[in-house]
Amino acid sequence: MMSDTRQILALNRFDNARMDGLDDGLRARLARREATFGAASVLFYERPLELVRGHGAYLYDAAANQYLDMYNNVPSVGHCHPHVVSAIAAQAARLNIHTRYLTRPVEEYAVRLLGHFPAPLTNLAMTCTGSESNDLALRIATAVTGRRGFIVTRAAYHGNTAAVAAISPSSFSGTAVPPHVRLIAAPQADGDVAGRFTAGLRAAIAGLEEAGIGFAALVVDSIFSSDGIFADPAGFLAPALEAVREAGGLFIADEVQPGFGRTGGGLWGFARHGIIPDIVTMGKPMGNGFPMGGVVTRPEFLARFCEETGYFNTFGGNPVAAAAGDAVLDVIEEEGLIANAASTGGLLKQGLEALRAEFPAIGGIRGAGLFIGLDFISRDSGAPDPRMASHVINALKDKFILIGAAGLYGHTLKIRPPLCFAPAHAARFLESLREVLRAS
Repeated sequence: MMSDTRQILALNRFDNARMDGLDDGLRARLARREATFGAASVLFYERPLELVRGHGAYLYDAAANQYLDMYNNVPSVGHCHPHVVSAIAAQAARLNIHTRYLTRPVEEYAVRLLGHFPAPLTNLAMTCTGSESNDLALRIATAVTGRRGFIVTRAAYHGNTAAVAAISPSSFSGTAVPPHVRLIAAPQADGDVAGRFTAGLRAAIAGLEEAGIGFAALVVDSIFSSDGIFADPAGFLAPALEAVREAGGLFIADEVQPGFGRTGGGLWGFARHGIIPDIVTMGKPMGNGFPMGGVVTRPEFLARFCEETGYFNTFGGNPVAAAAGDAVLDVIEEEGLIANAASTGGLLKQGLEALRAEFPAIGGIRGAGLFIGLDFISRDSGAPDPRMASHVINALKDKFILIGAAGLYGHTLKIRPPLCFAPAHAARFLESLREVLRAS
């Protein structure tokens, strides 16, 4: 097996040193961007795209080409959904203010959102981003447990604040794992999934305790998206939750990517496992691209945190964000998007299994609903093949389909379209993927 792991930002990243074949206008555009954004500039694809608008499952570039979007989970109910756009515009025209006044849109949204959580998860703190949500979750866990050690999977990504970047090993670039963090293997796709994952967790907890750091929380993206997408068997996280509770720690479910119906089994990824986390974090899909996030937890946990910190968030939970979030819930319910994720995702997965029987370069296929991972492997050794993944991603772009990669080695095709993705979209993708593989 390969040992060359990949940083998350290196997956399908445009290389500024490789401008051969680009026209003078695009070269000048890229040089200007690099001069203004500096080292923080990150673009996708061997030839970067200029996008000008979106609608539903489609994006359009400056040359009016239409692309089927199978990568962007931020516009969860579809790009520029008219109901969400209208709700944002109407509230922005009426009132947008910070959170230290009474405002009905915010209060009513909180009640509605919390109605989708099991007791005792009855308190909501609203933020502006998923990173901010996870940062707050870490602070709550530290306050509640009195300990500061966190456990995550080896290719996890949970955000980009200082605290959250420390538990996002897929962002590390030659830096050591912080001493208060322990990494465990992602769930394996065969055998005793629950047993192996829980054994790794227990060993990491013991390591934190032996080091005198103490165990505060396990933080998991409940579909392990950055690790390569691991969803099954449903329920495998239940023994891990038991081990966390036995050790006096908290279980933090990061629902930024799997949340809001994506897995097709309910609104939340953790629900597939029949568990109730201690803290749930949300972000990106919550407002269909409008900057908003949230943390849901037990009242006593939030009270303990607030005893130590006078917490407030100026823009987290502003009325426009609440209007966006409320509209997203409307669309999910009215358009039956959870059921669509299950049915269309099932059709897509069946089609991918048929392709695997045809092409030996396809390895594992995993996922739930409209969140599927497809591994590319060496035909000779069975080792991860990130070069093949990169080739397929760029070849699909040439066929006007946008998609990305994931996994510890960057060899997993990350299939994550908007929830309005339909059977006709799936058929187009499957045929295009077949054509790319036949030509490879």
